[in-house]
Amino acid sequence: MKLYAFLKKLVQGFIKFLFRIEVQGEENIPKEGAVLVCPNHISNWDPIVLGVVFDRQIRFMAKASLFKIPLLNALIRTLGAFPVKRGAADPSAIKTAIKLLGEGDAVGMFPQGTRYIGTEPGNTEVKSGVGMVAHRANVDVLPVQIKTKNYRILPFRKVYIKIGDCIPNSELGIENGTRDEYTNASRYIFGKILDLATENSEEETLK
Repeated sequence: MKLYAFLKKLVQGFIKFLFRIEVQGEENIPKEGAVLVCPNHISNWDPIVLGVVFDRQIRFMAKASLFKIPLLNALIRTLGAFPVKRGAADPSAIKTAIKLLGEGDAVGMFPQGTRYIGTEPGNTEVKSGVGMVAHRANVDVLPVQIKTKNYRILPFRKVYIKIGDCIPNSELGIENGTRDEYTNASRYIFGKILDLATENSEEETLK
């Protein structure tokens, strides 16, 4: 954790300057305790951008192939990431996420399951994973909206991050733990992300 805090402090100012980050709703971030952080996914930069604006560490899943690169493996593990196999269900990654939540961590998962660069989030698919993890770990969900012009994060193009109110676990509507319930819960969570209205007039010009 000390090394993470050092690295964050080292790059925080630069990342915020590079992407002209503007944040709303920081007061909605739980100061402690388990929470599942669910943003939309538009870029490989998303975990880094969120990492520098959150006061607490978010434990994100990262594709398993990245952990095969020696130096990168050490770095992303220091940043708190853990591996997930893309393109198929990965029970090990799900178990790790639930375990970390059980230890009181903030875990980051993207409801879409993959990046959709340059695509309106409302036109993308949603996977069942976040609903499953939220239910099995019995945690609340923090919806986060990441938005920029054309949904492409580029240097010096302003990035807007809107953090919503936590969604109580009881609102997810899961009773029997079926795949359909998990999918519906994930769609409900993603709907909350899409519903995060923008109050910044400058952001309205991005549409």
